[in-house]
Amino acid sequence: MVFQPTPSERRILNALPALLLPPAGVFAATLLFGALLCRVAPRLGLVAHPNSRSSHTQPTANGGGLAFVIALVVWLLVFADDFPPAPALAVAGIAIAFLGLVDDFKEVRRDVRLACHLGLAAGLALGLFDLGSIALPVFGTLATEALAAAVLVLGLVWWLNLYNFMDGIDGLAASQAIAYALGALLVGDLTQSHAFVWVLLAAALGFLAVNWAPARIFMGDVGSGFLGLTTGGLALWLWQSAELPFVASCILLLAFWLDASYTLGVRIVTGQAFAEPHRSHLYQIVARRLGHGRTTVLFWLHWLLWLLPLAALAVHFPAWQLALLAVACLPIAAACVWLRAGMPDAD
Repeated sequence: MVFQPTPSERRILNALPALLLPPAGVFAATLLFGALLCRVAPRLGLVAHPNSRSSHTQPTANGGGLAFVIALVVWLLVFADDFPPAPALAVAGIAIAFLGLVDDFKEVRRDVRLACHLGLAAGLALGLFDLGSIALPVFGTLATEALAAAVLVLGLVWWLNLYNFMDGIDGLAASQAIAYALGALLVGDLTQSHAFVWVLLAAALGFLAVNWAPARIFMGDVGSGFLGLTTGGLALWLWQSAELPFVASCILLLAFWLDASYTLGVRIVTGQAFAEPHRSHLYQIVARRLGHGRTTVLFWLHWLLWLLPLAALAVHFPAWQLALLAVACLPIAAACVWLRAGMPDAD
């Protein structure tokens, strides 16, 4: 019996090459460039040496995030005709990647870095939003334009910095980008953004191939800053374009923001030098007990079995979104308390 596709199936089959070829190309480019950087980065002085605050024990090539930065920026500039935020994401991404690359070679002063982050976050927010039309989920119609802008900018700055904080063990930061893209594809109603989400997933997956434990190369600040700003900007855009509720994005990204926020809060409350490097994040504590690879596998299990289903429920039951977000927080919050994340004796 000869298979005869229906008209709708025929349209899907005809669209497959256009859908799959760009992500395949981005995956291949990121993987090849990442493998090349494994050899070239040490010659350029891009090497992360172990110290008392790091989670690795061997000198490792650094700056590998350049691989997916180049692949994604090229796609945004050349192929993203139907993706409205592409120019804003490309410009902000180039700028944050350049700042991160400079930081990988020679540490940038904190005040300079913070000023750059604020400026880039503000520029990206202006590129993504009509700020006068925003009604923030927490404040509703009482939110003024200035308050909306401040919350968005500060939230983006916090997110891109915590992405750097959470990039401390092999494969974790790339896994979060993959998980968010995959979750958006599975539970969101993507119309304008599906092509970019596919290439984001492909780029992060290509880098994960050289970053999985034991990592051949780290992404460095050039990569973590770029992924932080890109995933944060994407979450805001998906909310703005009604493709994925903001609370669903918060659930899909929960492992990062809750660990980092809880740990920072504990360090502030206990009077520690919270701006100094440390090893008291929950994921760092777990990695010292289980190793990098098993900790990243645990991240994936928690995401697949807990966060992804709850994000799907948040999409389908909007009235219960905040309750579902609170439920989603429970396992990591409990682990943070149990393992004393943020406490001096956890470092």
